[in-house]
Amino acid sequence: MSCDISRGRLEPCKDSVGGLNAVYFINKGGITAGYDVTDTDVIDDLGSPTAYKFDIKGGSTYTENITSSRENGTTTFEQVLELQLTKLTKEDHKTVKLLAYGSPHILIEDNNGNVFVAGLEHGLDVSGGTIVSGAAMGDMSGYTLTFSGMEKAPANFVKDGDLSAAGVSVTVGS
Repeated sequence: MSCDISRGRLEPCKDSVGGLNAVYFINKGGITAGYDVTDTDVIDDLGSPTAYKFDIKGGSTYTENITSSRENGTTTFEQVLELQLTKLTKEDHKTVKLLAYGSPHILIEDNNGNVFVAGLEHGLDVSGGTIVSGAAMGDMSGYTLTFSGMEKAPANFVKDGDLSAAGVSVTVGS
């Protein structure tokens, strides 16, 4: 693999926005990734997994931290998803517990229509979180979860953000 870059970057238009729209959980081992033949950073086939959709708004974020060591000859990508899920329910309690026990793959949909595959090889683990009721009536009542994972490459894009074309069957909650 050559480490030489092969393109530059122009100043992009100011038509991008921040924030996340939804996340989709796939049980670990449920993905068989097929890559676009012209761009191996894009996945166009995820096999035929079932993904469980969580709508999110506001306080949820996704960050990738790059660590590169010349001394060790290594580069890693730490993937961190911080979710804020409002409202406490007995059904969500069970789901949060199962998410904490497992290491799911997570598809992350941003407000620009991009979908990223986090934890493609190793999955992501719940590394922290809270179950909160708030103090005042206007405070949040719900869950905060931090998922963390380490991968050899950044999270891949799903081609055109199209989960259906990538073979994903989406289950939406009630």
